[in-house]
Amino acid sequence: MTTTSAVERSAWPELTNRLSADHAGHDVTLEVLDADGGDNPVVDRLPFHGITYDHRDDVLVISVGGRPPHHPVVMRHLVQSPQEVLFDLLPRGAALKITDAAGTTTLVSLLRRPEGQSGRGS
Repeated sequence: MTTTSAVERSAWPELTNRLSADHAGHDVTLEVLDADGGDNPVVDRLPFHGITYDHRDDVLVISVGGRPPHHPVVMRHLVQSPQEVLFDLLPRGAALKITDAAGTTTLVSLLRRPEGQSGRGS
């Protein structure tokens, strides 16, 4: 069973540091839910590189890739002016729901691959 927790803005740097350390290399899936554009998959099972929050620019940055030889380039997805971050710790990873000032939602799933399975993210 999972429990969704709202994360206070002051705790975002600590959360992003912990997620970056604990889930580096896990498969990450990103989806953007937009009232005008619908459900838009952005990333499907690529290696998670890290997540940061820059309070000066008020932006959350989710980085994927950076794992040679299959994914040598780090790609970044930016969430400008995040207003709410919800966090779930899952049996095989973690999940985030990030809502920005315009009401657009970014869903982030971080899943550890089962032992012996290479997956698309390797």
